[in-house]
Amino acid sequence: MHHKTVHDTPMGKTVMRWLALVVFRFTGWKPAGKRPYISKYVIIAAPHTSNWDFFYTICLAFILEIKPFIMMKAAWFRWPMGPFLRWLGAIPVDRSKSTDVVAQSIQAFRVHPRMVLVVPPSGTRRKVMYWKTGFYHIAKGANVPIVMGYLDYRRKVGGIGPVVHPTGNMEADMKIIQGFYADIAGKYPKKARSFSAPAG
Repeated sequence: MHHKTVHDTPMGKTVMRWLALVVFRFTGWKPAGKRPYISKYVIIAAPHTSNWDFFYTICLAFILEIKPFIMMKAAWFRWPMGPFLRWLGAIPVDRSKSTDVVAQSIQAFRVHPRMVLVVPPSGTRRKVMYWKTGFYHIAKGANVPIVMGYLDYRRKVGGIGPVVHPTGNMEADMKIIQGFYADIAGKYPKKARSFSAPAG
C-alpha cells in the first residue's frame, strides 16, 4: 500500500507541479487551502461523481505539494494503466474485501512515519444512497485525523478543508463532516448522495 511514486523524484515532482498549475490556469480551476502540516492523515475525496475527479485530485496534490496514496477501483489497474497509476500514487482496491482494506490501511499507517491516504467515501462515481464509512474506521483505527478534500465543480475550486479528529462517536462526527460538503457540487450533482449508513 506504500510504494515509490513520482512524488519521490524531485525533478519529476517539480515538472508535474508546473504542469498541474498550467492545467488549472487554462481550465479555470483554482486551488484553495494549504497542505496540513501533519505527518499522517486520511483525506476524504468528495463528492466523487466523475472520472475527472482523479485527474483534478492528482493536479491538486502536486500544487499543494502533498504525496498521496489514492484508493481506486482495481479494474482500472489492468495493463497498460496499472504501472502509470501506481506511479501517480494510486492503490488498487478490491471492493469485495473492504474489511481487509481497512485492516491493511491501519497497518500501513502504523509502520510508516509519513502517510497520506485519499479515500472517496462514496466508493464509486455512480449514484449511491450512502457514503461508505471505511475512511472513518481507518482513521479511528490508525489514530490519525480526517482531512476534508473537495472538488467544487460549480465554483471550479478544489482543495483542503477542515481537519476532524475521530472521537468514536461516528454519527456526531459524520454530521460535522457532511455539513462541510453540503454546499459542494460534484461534476454530476445528481449522482452525489451524502448520507452516512449506520455501518460499513
